[in-house]
Amino acid sequence: MAQEILAKELTAQEVSTWEKVKRVILAVQHLIAMFGATVLVPILTGLDPSVSIFSAGLGTLIFHFCTKKKVPVFLGSSFAFIPGILAVKQVYNGDLRYAQGGIVVAGLIYVLVSFLVEKIGVEKIRRVLPAQVVGPMIMVIGLNLVPVAYGSAKTNFTVSIITLLTAVSVTVLGKGLIKQLSIIIGVTAGYILSVGMGIVDTAAVKTSPIFVVPNFTLPKFDLAAIAIIAPVVLAVFMEHIGDITTNGEVVGQDFIKDPGLNRTLLGDGLATMVAGLIGGPANTTYGENTGVLAITKNYDPSILRMTAVFAMILGFVGKVGGFLKTIPVPVMGGISFMLYSMIALIGVQTIKNSKVEFNVKNIIIMATVLILGLMPTYTGINIGIPVTETVKISGLSFAAIVGVVVNAVLNRK
Repeated sequence: MAQEILAKELTAQEVSTWEKVKRVILAVQHLIAMFGATVLVPILTGLDPSVSIFSAGLGTLIFHFCTKKKVPVFLGSSFAFIPGILAVKQVYNGDLRYAQGGIVVAGLIYVLVSFLVEKIGVEKIRRVLPAQVVGPMIMVIGLNLVPVAYGSAKTNFTVSIITLLTAVSVTVLGKGLIKQLSIIIGVTAGYILSVGMGIVDTAAVKTSPIFVVPNFTLPKFDLAAIAIIAPVVLAVFMEHIGDITTNGEVVGQDFIKDPGLNRTLLGDGLATMVAGLIGGPANTTYGENTGVLAITKNYDPSILRMTAVFAMILGFVGKVGGFLKTIPVPVMGGISFMLYSMIALIGVQTIKNSKVEFNVKNIIIMATVLILGLMPTYTGINIGIPVTETVKISGLSFAAIVGVVVNAVLNRK
């Protein structure tokens, strides 16, 4: 009897250990998904990549604290702020601390908007954001990113296709944990193939120090810099709603209602303020990680918090960051194509699950959002609402605003 009890305890201990290992692997998978885009923003703007990774992790923890630890979201560097940061960089002779000041104020505006949303109520927002508007918005988010994935994939189609096919095959045919690890397995297959083809540059690992202190810097505030960067908030507000809605559709919960849009906005705003205070770019909810959720079907928010802690540690470990940088571009292109396509399909599912009636009015509304949202990416025609000389509400943001107005007019009952 004693031996049987001991055997059961050992089995339970083995299961517990395996669960811990499984959680770590899933967290690393999210880390890989967000890494490429998060470090790309500082590379393009001149900000410190290590600070960006650290602030992404810290911002994610802040977001989870603000949202009652209910929303499985990871925050990463926002692409929407790149034009503003570059404009400030040029005006102030390369001093990015003024851009940081603008980012801090942009985050503060987000916080103020969260208080406004809390006051007027979520239901009023729901009335102006029905499925025939939100569904196409989600599709636009995914479809606008597909060309980015293609741009990476075309550097070596063989590697990209093998990576993509491996990940898709594991997703479709795999079971249990194997199915959940489709992205890591796909990346591993692509990486091994790339090593065999001699296109992996390991110089980043060799030259990176084992430990590195991120270049934390304090912001400087100037009205002109704030005027350039802060209005970008107007352009990303609708994008935030789309991302949170997408995340909710994937998980099967209504995060706009609980914990509430006001809390998600507050988390995003505070994370962006903190990033600006230490030298990182503005934070935003990441579609790549939402795609991972959709593929793995593992929606545990604590996994994302573990990823956040890993990201903060990664900011100080030069060798790990150096290794991740060796992942070839076509490998990330193949995986990204899978993630972005998944987001677009979620938009279709949103329309289907909400049982949107395909009458003339709703077709006009959905077509309007899709056309205006995809036009800048696929045609180069960028119409929108000028905010400043350098900032324009266009693309998804402009499409969402027009979609809301058209819906209000056509479905005014």
